[in-house]
Amino acid sequence: MPTSDSRREAIRRTLETRAGGAPDAAAVAEATIDTWHQVADRLAPVIGVQGVNVLLSRSLHLTSATFPWLVNPGDRGSNAAQLATLEARLAGCKPEASAEASYALLVTFTELLTTLIGEPLTGRLLDPVWEPQSSAP
Repeated sequence: MPTSDSRREAIRRTLETRAGGAPDAAAVAEATIDTWHQVADRLAPVIGVQGVNVLLSRSLHLTSATFPWLVNPGDRGSNAAQLATLEARLAGCKPEASAEASYALLVTFTELLTTLIGEPLTGRLLDPVWEPQSSAP
C-alpha cells in the first residue's frame, strides 16, 4: 500500500528540518539515524524489537535497488551494526544523494509497515514522529 502524499511530504520535511538549512551529508546521516531511533522507539512496543529490525533490514534491501551503495551485500549484522553502516554510508556521499536515500528508506519502511498493520495504525504510531515539523509555521 503506497504511502500518502502528505505523509511522504512530512517525512521529507522532517529529514530536512532535522538536518538543518543547508545540510552536509553528515548532518543528513545524523538526522536519518535520529529519526530512525524515534520510529523504532514508537514501534518496538507494538511489533517488538525483532519486528522493527526485520522491517529495517527489508527496507534497506529494497532501497538498495535504487541506492546500491547503501548496504554491503551479505551484511546481516546486528541492528546497531546496520545503523552504523548506514550512517557511515550516508555521511560518505554527496548531500543530495544522502538525502534522497534517507527519504527513500523511511518511505519504504513506512510502506512495508502499512502493509502489515494497516494505514490507521501506522498513522497513529508514526505521524507523531513527523507531526512536530508539519505543524510548524
